[in-house]
Amino acid sequence: MHADRRLLLFRRLALAGALLAACVVVLGAWVRLTNAGLGCPDWPACYGHIVPSAEHGTAKAWHEMIHRYVAGTLGLIIVTLFVWAFMRRRDRGQPLVAVALLFLVVCLQGTLGALTVTLLLKPLIVTSHLLGGLTTLGLLWWLSLEPQRRGLTPAETSLKPFALLGFAVLVMQIALGGWTSTNYAAVACPDFPTCQGSWWPSPDYHDAFVLWRGLGINYEGGVLAGPARVAIHLTHRMGAVVAGTVLLSLGVTALLRGRARAVRTAGALLAGAVVLQITLGIATVHYGVPLPVATAHNAGAALLVVSMVTLLRALWPAPAIGMVPLSRVQPAR
Repeated sequence: MHADRRLLLFRRLALAGALLAACVVVLGAWVRLTNAGLGCPDWPACYGHIVPSAEHGTAKAWHEMIHRYVAGTLGLIIVTLFVWAFMRRRDRGQPLVAVALLFLVVCLQGTLGALTVTLLLKPLIVTSHLLGGLTTLGLLWWLSLEPQRRGLTPAETSLKPFALLGFAVLVMQIALGGWTSTNYAAVACPDFPTCQGSWWPSPDYHDAFVLWRGLGINYEGGVLAGPARVAIHLTHRMGAVVAGTVLLSLGVTALLRGRARAVRTAGALLAGAVVLQITLGIATVHYGVPLPVATAHNAGAALLVVSMVTLLRALWPAPAIGMVPLSRVQPAR
């Protein structure tokens, strides 16, 4: 099989992995929001069984195991990509460093998944697990995209620092969102734009962001007092204002300044994802954190990651080495 054809198949497998990774992220949110994180108190089995037994086959156990089954399938795809990339590392254009990083991330994810259960939903571990899941999604999406093979205009080149800033802001805001969710602070402010009828309802920042509180503490349902949860929620809201402003500005600027279709499309996608995520965030609070809307809010974070990676890929074109674009590669007959 020709090298370009193999690379096309590699990217299609990475795309399948990215779609599955998005499902894993959403399922993880579903597990967390249904309080099923400890539905199986052991790992990787559930009460010692690969399939929950009739005795322990509660809804929460099945929620957790469905998440594990899909995550395990994703792990097999990533291992396949890594073996493929290593064996074909001499092929023209075949990525290896990003695939190796992806393999390391998924190994770390497995460890964090086990620690999530054994350390009783410790917020630092669960938030790290969420960030690892979105990192996996971002890397798979990056590998699935064909890099641009044209030079950038000066206006497009000037977007690079702005894009890196947007990426950093997005990571921080997602981390804040994870911290809000894992500390069960989403319901601390049941109204919007105020919080408990006040613009500043005595938040407790002293306890709100303590990353480690020792072992043996069960965090299911949260352990923080109300004022600390309010502090976390308010910080997430303020972060949303900053992140929303930066990312929306970046998306609109890319849409207006980009000459390449890939840059303009990525800009439009990012701007739309920001508006959707803000809308879902407000709806989550307004309607009292309903499961479908809250889960969609987590899916919105995944969409923001995909949008941001798409823009970064468009702004970092491949070196001009005369490769044939994969879109022109004809399937083998």
